[in-house]
Amino acid sequence: MQKITANEAAQIVQDGDAILISGSGGGHSVPEALLEAVGRRFLQEQQPRDLTSISVVGVGDRGALGASHLAQEGLLKRAITSALVDSPGLVRLAAENKIEAYTFPQGVLSQLMRDMAGGRPGLLTKTGLNTFVDPRQQGARQSPCTPPDFVEVVNLAGEEWLFFKPVPIDIAFLRGTTADEDGNITMEEEAVFGEMLAMAQATRRAGGVVIVQVKRYAKRGTLPAKHVKIPGILVDFVVVDAAQRQTYATHYDPSYSGELRIPVGDIKPLPFGPRKIIVRRAAMELFPGAICNLGAGISTGLSTIAAEEDLLDAVTLTNEQGLIGGAPITGRDSGGAQNFAAMIDQPAQFDFYDGGGLDVAFLSFAEVDAEGNVNVSRFGDKIIGVGGFINISQNARAMVFSGTLTAGELDITWENGQTVIRKEGKHRKFVPKLEQICYSASMAKARGQLALFVTERAVFRIGDKGLELIEIAPGIDIERDVIALMGFRPQIAADLKTMDPRIFAPELMGLGDLVHSKPKRYRSGRVAQWHAMRGEAAST
Repeated sequence: MQKITANEAAQIVQDGDAILISGSGGGHSVPEALLEAVGRRFLQEQQPRDLTSISVVGVGDRGALGASHLAQEGLLKRAITSALVDSPGLVRLAAENKIEAYTFPQGVLSQLMRDMAGGRPGLLTKTGLNTFVDPRQQGARQSPCTPPDFVEVVNLAGEEWLFFKPVPIDIAFLRGTTADEDGNITMEEEAVFGEMLAMAQATRRAGGVVIVQVKRYAKRGTLPAKHVKIPGILVDFVVVDAAQRQTYATHYDPSYSGELRIPVGDIKPLPFGPRKIIVRRAAMELFPGAICNLGAGISTGLSTIAAEEDLLDAVTLTNEQGLIGGAPITGRDSGGAQNFAAMIDQPAQFDFYDGGGLDVAFLSFAEVDAEGNVNVSRFGDKIIGVGGFINISQNARAMVFSGTLTAGELDITWENGQTVIRKEGKHRKFVPKLEQICYSASMAKARGQLALFVTERAVFRIGDKGLELIEIAPGIDIERDVIALMGFRPQIAADLKTMDPRIFAPELMGLGDLVHSKPKRYRSGRVAQWHAMRGEAAST
């Protein structure tokens, strides 16, 4: 192992290389100094050229950082990731058909790293069937020049599966906190672990070069062996960046890395408004002991509601980056968590999700059609990607999708418990046809999954005949304020209800009492039997 500078690391990259990039979203474990150095070298030398970038999670600040350093014509040929939205430069190049672009499910790419490390032929999974990832639809491609190279449908044991093939790797840009003289890497200040070990192993097996950015350098033999996340035998070069930030928005917060726990009262509550209304209604689906996922966007607000209403100990909130328990972070630092019980590697978290470990998942929606299919990935030239959306929504026992009924300049408030629409949103979100399908309602119904769509003025479910309106906010006219703003007419439940009035008042609504009043559910019949023998009530 050799210690080098970021500029020297950039010189190692050759034309046509495929660079595997660690990290998540807003700077969590992202090797920013290495990406910046490659972008800077291209500006100065017009080299390297025709690179492929691979990142399990989209990396960037939705501005000029992260993968956007590589978003230069001539430098980049192909982008393989789960989300492009964090790197506007990549979105622009893909929309203009100047690069090949794939947005695969986050869990697929995460688990694929382990398969590649082990020399297996690829990843076999049902994740993505009947969505835009399926090659019978778009095959996860986001630009016309993108070839259908990496996914195919196969039949095994009488069932359909998707087979994801290995992606190319020549260089890995990884990140940790501390490196010793032998290249052993620890991650004590990182907010997520990601798949650092699997990425390093996969790169080594491919004959590639592993370069790790760290904050500090230590004498050999001084790092606690059990804290080493990437052993030195897998590391070729180390780059020390003493200014390394924990995330793009936060220089360093020890609660993000689990080094301390903060008082629950220090978790900033959501201000009263549409987001809080929506998240409160979504949170009413919680029950004692529920294991949940909170997706990006509006649904991350559920963690602050749970803290505010004293629910964090009643349920287990998780996110796909590998955090279990505590309060997933909202805003620019989403992807991390505070007061968590465990931080595990991301592939293992997706193993748990894909195996049906989630009782209920809370995700955002962008567009919904009459059947209940959901699009979150693309709207014309606005390319988002899917992140972990497909893994989570396809495999959770129950789904709660959240979002406003309309978007774009919506101005809505509540006065004395009644809904007052000051200005309607310009864009419809319930539409007759989706550009890309990220959630298949037919698959959900086939496996008996429950699915709700919660908005600030109405609640829908997937019924036998498609989307069905089941609840309405007080003060709302169904025809004028809901159906007239949809691209189709939903079914209306015979027992249509008014949403709980406590949702629409600024004070606490007593969610803790509501959730604790429900019986605990047990996923295993044998566990339920054991508790029943002790006289403890449960439901299934």
